[in-house]
Amino acid sequence: MSSRPDLVRGLTSARVSRRGFLAGGGAAAVAALLAGCSIKGSAASLAEHPVDWKRFWADATATKQLNFANWPLYIDSDKGKSESLRLFEKATGITVDYQAVIQDNATFYATVSPILRAQGATGYDLVVMTNGFELTQMIKNGFVCELDHSRLPNFAKYAGDSVKDPTYDPDNKHSVVWQTGFTGIAYNPKYIDREITSFQDLLDPAFAGRVGLMSDNTELGSLGLLATGADPETSTPSEWRTAQEWLRKLRPSVTGFYDQSYINKLENGDTWITQAWSGDVFQAQQSGFEHLKFITPEEGQMMWHDNLMIPRQAANPVSALAWMDFYYTPEIAGIVEDYVNYVCPVPGAQDYVRDVLDDPTVADSPLVFPSTDVLERSHEFRVFQNYDEYSEWNGIFNAVVQS
Repeated sequence: MSSRPDLVRGLTSARVSRRGFLAGGGAAAVAALLAGCSIKGSAASLAEHPVDWKRFWADATATKQLNFANWPLYIDSDKGKSESLRLFEKATGITVDYQAVIQDNATFYATVSPILRAQGATGYDLVVMTNGFELTQMIKNGFVCELDHSRLPNFAKYAGDSVKDPTYDPDNKHSVVWQTGFTGIAYNPKYIDREITSFQDLLDPAFAGRVGLMSDNTELGSLGLLATGADPETSTPSEWRTAQEWLRKLRPSVTGFYDQSYINKLENGDTWITQAWSGDVFQAQQSGFEHLKFITPEEGQMMWHDNLMIPRQAANPVSALAWMDFYYTPEIAGIVEDYVNYVCPVPGAQDYVRDVLDDPTVADSPLVFPSTDVLERSHEFRVFQNYDEYSEWNGIFNAVVQS
């Protein structure tokens, strides 16, 4: 097989600040950005003008073009060429204009939402967005198409249970998962000579000044909730404040609140133990830091999903559905996975990666193809019902960062 893709593209350079934008840019700044995009109100929402989606898809015309917007370095690539896209073009005759233009969810939403609200075309037929407030607003405001699942037989056949019927999009009505990741704890055994098993280990006085946390309030708050025994998905404001108190107790030991740069701090010893994303740690392990450990705490871990969605007014919606279905096969998902190294939504791709691509390192990694036990201990993020609730959460947990 060819050289390791993560070494070729540079350690963890993909999806910079993928969930870290909120606190990285400042929660207040983002709140203003979202408010400025009229997220708080829904008077002009396209959801007030329902579409007969059965008729929409019956009338939709197949084309030979697909405009695909994604995050940087988030698809298989060899010298700028994608084998999965090449195979798609060969199989369907559809030409793909692939654009790595999404740097974070909030800014992308701020860019496309005014266009969609005015019933204009974004120029994209397919976009990738992380489950969170912006994705929820895309759905609630009627900015994305309902999917015709009769054209997605491969999703029905091959998708793992963990990516079907998500709380943020019941029945996958508007989206299917592109990649999944876990947020747990990583630590450096060069500095920690005992096993780490729990969020409570972060409070060990021996680690004072060497603890890293994420700057994203969604991630930060969810850690505090798990540590205090609450389920983030169904948590209440009272539980948020209890989680805030626990995080304040941890605060003196925290050396920094990081975006994706946390992985570099862990590698160089600035931090010894940190909140971490599974894909980053896997890539670090393959790039000279094989001693780093990633664990699912006994209290559980968070699980996030990046999702394929079709914007309203897409010029080539049938082509977008064709790619979704093409991707959800062991072969194509395996080709993408061997490069991306996050959690694959197609469990059957594991054998393809091992036997056909001859990459047991990826195939046998529990960070890429996790066990049922790990999936059962993974929690979904809260789906905020409105802007005020989202703002209250941010206010509570941003106070920890600023303290």
